[in-house]
Amino acid sequence: MKDRRSVDDLSIDELQRVLSEKKRIAREARLAKYRQTGRAVRVPIGTAPDADLLDAPRPARAPRSLPRRFFDLILLVVEVGAVLGLVYVLYNGSEILARLNREVAAAVADAVPTFTATPLVTAVVLPSGHTPPTSPDGGQPNEAEIPESLRPLVQSLPPPVVPTQGPGQAVRVVVPAINVDSLVVQGDGWEQLKKGVGQRIGTPDPGQPGNLVLSAHNDIFGEIFRRLDELTPGDEVQLYTASQIFTYVVTGSEVVAPTTVSVMDPTEHPSVTLISCYPYLVDNQRIAVFADLKTQ
Repeated sequence: MKDRRSVDDLSIDELQRVLSEKKRIAREARLAKYRQTGRAVRVPIGTAPDADLLDAPRPARAPRSLPRRFFDLILLVVEVGAVLGLVYVLYNGSEILARLNREVAAAVADAVPTFTATPLVTAVVLPSGHTPPTSPDGGQPNEAEIPESLRPLVQSLPPPVVPTQGPGQAVRVVVPAINVDSLVVQGDGWEQLKKGVGQRIGTPDPGQPGNLVLSAHNDIFGEIFRRLDELTPGDEVQLYTASQIFTYVVTGSEVVAPTTVSVMDPTEHPSVTLISCYPYLVDNQRIAVFADLKTQ
């Protein structure tokens, strides 16, 4: 029979039983709903044959035993040792490879002979040399100026490669005092000096430090440098590039033998040397005129 007493008439024990019953009914209803949807996990929580199957919380993990902890420590030490061993192998391998490379490089260096550079014969005689136009064969390259002991060597050398004119190289030379206004070409060989004033290959561009060497004939191919001996200190030599004009001032001149190639030696400051055969229609010497870049 259903108890119809009010809550105020129940004792504390009775109220606790009622509350426990309500919780049980609510829990069973919730579990029944979960079982219908497949969300409940049925695990036995009792040992009796008719024990209820409920969602039991996961049991707490039991503490590991001392032998188990000791075994885990040994495994950790082994793993750390394996990692350190691998690092050592990699490092040692790289050192061995580097040492082998050094040894191979040293062996190759010992096997390949060391060559000492031999200075090239850059000039035996000064440029623009030729026989006088009044000679039986006319004006021709004068090989007699080359020392006899060096002629086979000079004759065996290939002609120098003439570079393409660059924007910083001289393209025109003007010497107002002797009425010279001529094209400048690269190279001072026989064929180049037929076209105008030749700049010796390897000498610097106008305005740059060093000795820019220009040469031309005095009594053939336009007689461009015929009056070179008339220049005196203070006269100007103007060199034109594609975009600039450089003015040099004559400092002196010298008549030298064809083999005095030292007049073409480099200088530390910007300078120019003008060279031609001398004297007129004799051509057994050279005249060299020296000029320095005019300071602004």
